[in-house]
Amino acid sequence: MTLSPPASPTIAPRRRKPFVLLLLALFLLPVAARAALFAAEGGPTRWSDADWSSSGTLPAATAEPDARIIVFSGRTGGWKGVVAVHSWAVVKRANAKAWTRYDVVGWGTPVRVNGWAPDGRWFGHAPTVIADLRGDAAAALIPRIEAAVASYQFRHAGDYKIWPGPNSNSFIAALLRAAPELGTALPPNAIGRDFRDGFYAGLTDSRTGVEINLAGYAGAKLGWIEGIEINLLGLVVGLDLRRPAIKLPGFGRIGMDMMIPAARPPAATA
Repeated sequence: MTLSPPASPTIAPRRRKPFVLLLLALFLLPVAARAALFAAEGGPTRWSDADWSSSGTLPAATAEPDARIIVFSGRTGGWKGVVAVHSWAVVKRANAKAWTRYDVVGWGTPVRVNGWAPDGRWFGHAPTVIADLRGDAAAALIPRIEAAVASYQFRHAGDYKIWPGPNSNSFIAALLRAAPELGTALPPNAIGRDFRDGFYAGLTDSRTGVEINLAGYAGAKLGWIEGIEINLLGLVVGLDLRRPAIKLPGFGRIGMDMMIPAARPPAATA
């Protein structure tokens, strides 16, 4: 008599079904709903047809004597607009006569300086303010942001990758890592913000929590600023406990607006 080797453990079909349904409900159904809304809203589908003019959010730089840092996001166009926003940063040193805007784009040299109005519409959509810091705290952080722009790892032609990154949101995430005292995080539908050049386990960008990340393809976060997040193929599901909201693919946040907090004082250097 011969004995057959024990069968490898498998997940019974009945047990797999709830898991699959949960994934569909959390990640795919919100995208489908957002796609329907996006189609109903209409709007330009070609770059040349979109409005890129100033939204009037910012005053003239000469009317703003204090140093200031603003992080903006705006919904992008075409099929990307279903699930993603584009983000950029604007800075102004004290008494400067002009704003300086930093973006990354997908053609030519990725890093662009003053390519558009500092508070410009993005693909016709008015921008949303993610963070706004003024005064001495901003003045202390601007040199760090400028240094992060100059040393950005993926600043060369050909480095840009729309998914999972490095893209425009990966760039702004890198700037936020250089200035965690801003106390903010990019919205969950800023696809590419979670890109890492390989496996990462450590502190979140705000340094108020922990994360595990597989090159932006999948990961999880738990932090005071970031809340609870699960990333699957760049789509994020989660909860914000600090400013109560749920996070869904395509929609970003549903709940209280993102807080624009006062920054923590920069750490003293020797």
